[in-house]
Amino acid sequence: MLIVGINPGLWTAAVNAPFARPGNRFWPSLHQAGLTDHLVDASLGLAVDDEAQLLARGIGITNLVGRATARADELGKQELRDGASRLVRRLDDIRPRVVAVAGITSFRIGYSQPKAHLGQQDTSLIDGWPADIGLHVVPQPSGLNAHYQVPDLARIWREVWESIEG
Repeated sequence: MLIVGINPGLWTAAVNAPFARPGNRFWPSLHQAGLTDHLVDASLGLAVDDEAQLLARGIGITNLVGRATARADELGKQELRDGASRLVRRLDDIRPRVVAVAGITSFRIGYSQPKAHLGQQDTSLIDGWPADIGLHVVPQPSGLNAHYQVPDLARIWREVWESIEG
């Protein structure tokens, strides 16, 4: 599974670890979903053992856009489109079984899918997307997204994971 964040926040960029800001619900929800064997604390950087665990389980993490911002809404539409296009081009090399993009608004803009919804996506609507790689959009786990709490996010991560197994 390739997990795709929108872009690094300032804290994440400072410690060079994904979803590192204290209070981000990403790591607690991934753990509650059973995708990590312990609660990862990336607030000071991602430990070598934690990175190895993710890779051993077949989980990779990247971003649509590499530029760090305080908030994802500081990104321009073209930055999101360019990042989305780059990701599609990289899929043939990476070959994940499923991609999970964390953030519906940025997904809609980046992939020109204004009516996209959370959940599994129709990849035939995305130019160049390999037919054998699944695609899900999951809620942004930032503390700014109050609609989804850790148990909700954990259930969603588990559903994405089970889409690979099933």
